[in-house]
Amino acid sequence: MMARAGTSSNLHADGRNYSRLHAGGGFWLVALGAALWGINPLFRVTLLNYMTSAQIVMLEHLLISLIAVPILWRNRAELLSLSWKHAGALLFISWGGSALATILFTAGLSSGNLNAVLLLQKLQPLFAIILASLLLKERLPRHFGWLLGIALAGTYMLTFGLSFPGGNWGQYLQAGSLMSLGAAALWGGSTVMGRMMVGKIKYETVTSLRFVLALPLLSMISWSEGAAWNLPAAGTAEGTAVMLNLAGQALLPGLLSLMIYYKGLTTTKASAATLAELSFPMVGVLINWMVFQETITLAQTLGFVLIWLSLYLLSRQSNHAAVAEQQPSPYRQASA
Repeated sequence: MMARAGTSSNLHADGRNYSRLHAGGGFWLVALGAALWGINPLFRVTLLNYMTSAQIVMLEHLLISLIAVPILWRNRAELLSLSWKHAGALLFISWGGSALATILFTAGLSSGNLNAVLLLQKLQPLFAIILASLLLKERLPRHFGWLLGIALAGTYMLTFGLSFPGGNWGQYLQAGSLMSLGAAALWGGSTVMGRMMVGKIKYETVTSLRFVLALPLLSMISWSEGAAWNLPAAGTAEGTAVMLNLAGQALLPGLLSLMIYYKGLTTTKASAATLAELSFPMVGVLINWMVFQETITLAQTLGFVLIWLSLYLLSRQSNHAAVAEQQPSPYRQASA
């Protein structure tokens, strides 16, 4: 009996250790996937010289769909079990989070302050946390309010530095910034809807449906705006550069990032995932500094530190919460 009890204890300890690593890994997979979104400006700013926002997003989705359709065919049996609620969630993810939000964000990059457009994405947690509590009935990790406060303080420092914005509100309320806010709301909602879906079907299926279902809407938007296609001639250096940028945009911050993101979301609560997504605008600001010569101040550096501190502490909270949920009941252990 003692040997059996010792073996059972070791198995439970091993299970807790695995759960801890699994939960923490999911949180950081979400952060890594979101960080890849931050390299968006590298590709989109160049493509905006030749195409409209809707045209760029449509071509990006078309390229990704060439990979996504075979995945959907392989996992087609999963689609038969979806309810109307899940179908609505998928439409929100694809039409709202993938099509409209990406168009708004891309348009914002061309008509606003680059850093302002990226930094305003830090409002995503507010939208996602509200929806997660309403739709998913999620219980927030301990000290979540304090951690959110630390993250928002870091956000303020990244945006305004150590001073009150005063008369500089104008640059954050331009058309580009308003488009960025719309994208933040749609992406925040998509986090919650995505969490609802990954518990129902495989993360690869969710990712594939996100792009394929958005294609009809994107085609209608591109057709209705009536803009000419100003692509450079094929075979020229300019044409090759555009195609490489388009392929890079589709595969890196597009397909790869979302595959990693939804994989992490399978073991991460939406309320925790939305703070992990703050890695997106932070990486975007770094790209602006290194590539587009946008300076980073001491206050912004302190903001980075505060946000990453909140991410680290939150990952530990999510870690312990996931382990607690998977620990066996003492009554079950006694009867074993």
